[in-house]
Amino acid sequence: MNTINVQHYRHPYAEFILGSYQGELCLCDFRYRKMRSAVDERIKRILNAEFVEKSDDVLEATQAQLEEYFLGERQVFDLPLLLAGTDFQQSVWSALSNIQYGDRVTYQELAVSIGNEAAVRAVGNANGANALAIIIPCHRVIGTQGELIGYGGGLLLKKRLLELEQNLFI
Repeated sequence: MNTINVQHYRHPYAEFILGSYQGELCLCDFRYRKMRSAVDERIKRILNAEFVEKSDDVLEATQAQLEEYFLGERQVFDLPLLLAGTDFQQSVWSALSNIQYGDRVTYQELAVSIGNEAAVRAVGNANGANALAIIIPCHRVIGTQGELIGYGGGLLLKKRLLELEQNLFI
């Protein structure tokens, strides 16, 4: 059986579970979220692997880069990523990766960017299934009227991340 190295990373903003598989980051997600088991099981199934609590270079680099991000010193992550999901999910996550630091897009705009403007609900579901929070910036997606909706880390954290990226520290 293959293994996914996992570590817990605690930050004042949130507590995360980080995972790497064969030298690539496959998990950077909120430790306590509603979809925790569904996300974990999907990754394990796709990679045919089990979680093993163990650190490695990728997980250490992830923690260091997240620290820089939270300090406002990093806008782009430089980590090898492994996206474990369906082709559709991966297309949404790829589009999310193109949203620049400090920018925001609506779910509708995200659907249009992948060439499927009718797939707003499916885009929202794929956004919610993102296993690489912060790294794949799903927090930058907002409702049509600019409202904050749907975030695995909670709406308060989403608000804090958007404010951090606007240099509006709370």
